[in-house]
Amino acid sequence: MRYDSEKHYRRSIRLQNYDYTMPGAYFVTICTRERACLFGMIRDGEMWLNDAGRAVEASWNKLPARYANISLDGFVIMPNHVHGIIVVGAPLVGAPVAMCGDGATGKRATTRVAPTVGEIMGAFKSITTDEYIRGVKSASWPSFNVRLWQRNYYEHIIRDDESLNRIRQYISDNPSHWAFDRENPAAITPEPEEAWLA
Repeated sequence: MRYDSEKHYRRSIRLQNYDYTMPGAYFVTICTRERACLFGMIRDGEMWLNDAGRAVEASWNKLPARYANISLDGFVIMPNHVHGIIVVGAPLVGAPVAMCGDGATGKRATTRVAPTVGEIMGAFKSITTDEYIRGVKSASWPSFNVRLWQRNYYEHIIRDDESLNRIRQYISDNPSHWAFDRENPAAITPEPEEAWLA
């Protein structure tokens, strides 16, 4: 069936009218297509990365070199998804932000527009897909079906220190909760991620 924008409209999961270039911290989750477990395995409550998982981790850690105005915080790779905290344009929640004399947030003179979270995630998905394809060709990594990643990603705007600390804990504990993870194809009773973020 051919795509018809009238019939197949996809509702955006982004927050309407929110400027994703604004300084702030964001919790993101990116899943592999069809929940394919490609990045390693959980053993005794810990994630054991394979070569593909290590490549994904390296790509994540290089994002600040690509985008000078971002920093990274909590991060975990799971067998078929990643969770991370990305800080765009400012220190972490709770840390002081440089202020101008009139109380406005200071801005450096630049002609470059800050990247959106969507642009950063798009670049990450593209870079890791290229790296994964090289691994399939040169190191016999398991192949994937059509695309490495699902079409979109999940994001949550982190609004305060309490939320930040709860999400950091969620990321840290994620491997030990794999048996109940809603992204685990063999989950016993999936836990809704939103319950951890409330």
